[in-house]
Amino acid sequence: MIPKIIHYCWFGGNPLPKSAQKCIDSWRKYFPDYDIKEWNEDNFDIAIIPYTKAAYEAKKYAFVSDYARFWVLYHYGGVYFDTDVEVVKSMEDILNRGGFMGCEIDQPETFAVAPGLGIAIEPHHPLYQYLLEMYNGLPFYLKNGEMNPLAIVRITTAALLKYGLQRKACIQDVQGITVYPADYFNPLDDATGRLKITPNTRSIHWYSKTWIPTSPLKTKLIRLCHRYFGVNCFSAIKSILKK
Repeated sequence: MIPKIIHYCWFGGNPLPKSAQKCIDSWRKYFPDYDIKEWNEDNFDIAIIPYTKAAYEAKKYAFVSDYARFWVLYHYGGVYFDTDVEVVKSMEDILNRGGFMGCEIDQPETFAVAPGLGIAIEPHHPLYQYLLEMYNGLPFYLKNGEMNPLAIVRITTAALLKYGLQRKACIQDVQGITVYPADYFNPLDDATGRLKITPNTRSIHWYSKTWIPTSPLKTKLIRLCHRYFGVNCFSAIKSILKK
C-alpha cells in the first residue's frame, strides 16, 4: 500500500508563490487524509551526493529536487508532486492500483515520462534504487565546465524503457509501476497553452518552469522550442536556459 503522505521539494529559501499554494490546496482537497511534507535544506542533506551539492552551490535548486524526490520516495514511499501540479479529480482508483508515473508525451517519436507530473510508490522499490544509482555517478558539470544537460525526464524515461516500457499511448505496467498516458496528468499543451481535458484527467501540470529566470524572451523561446521540437526538448536546453 502507498503510504498516505504527499511530498514536495522547495529548496532555496524563497517563500512559496501563490500559484504553488493553490496547487497544494488542491492536494488537500483530493487527499484529505494524507499528510503533506515539504523537503528543503533543513531536512534533506543537500551534500548527499556530489551532483546535488554542486547543484545547490550553483543555486540550481530544481536539480536538487530531481534527486531528492527519488531519495525520499525510495526511503519513505508515498506520493510526490511538483508544486505546479494542480489535482482536479480524485486519484483514489489510481492509488488503489499501486505505484504510478505519467507520460509527459505519449507519441512514439518524442515519448517521455516526467516525474514532476506526479509519482507514487511504496518504499524500497528497485526501480527507484536504480534511479538513485544513476544519479550517484552523474556529474553536475561536464569536463568542459558546462552544466550536464542530462535532465530528469530523459533519465527516468531511459530507466523505464530499460525495464520494458513501450513507446505507446496506453496504460502499461513496468516493475509493478503503472505508467499512464499523457491525458491523465499532462493535459496542458505548453506550446499553445490549450487544455485538452478528458474523462481520464486527474491533474494539470502548469509548467511554472521555476528553473528559468523570468524573461519574456526566454518564455517565447521555450514556447517555440516546444512547438517545433516537442515538450521534452527541455532535457537538452534546461541547463542552458538556467545560466
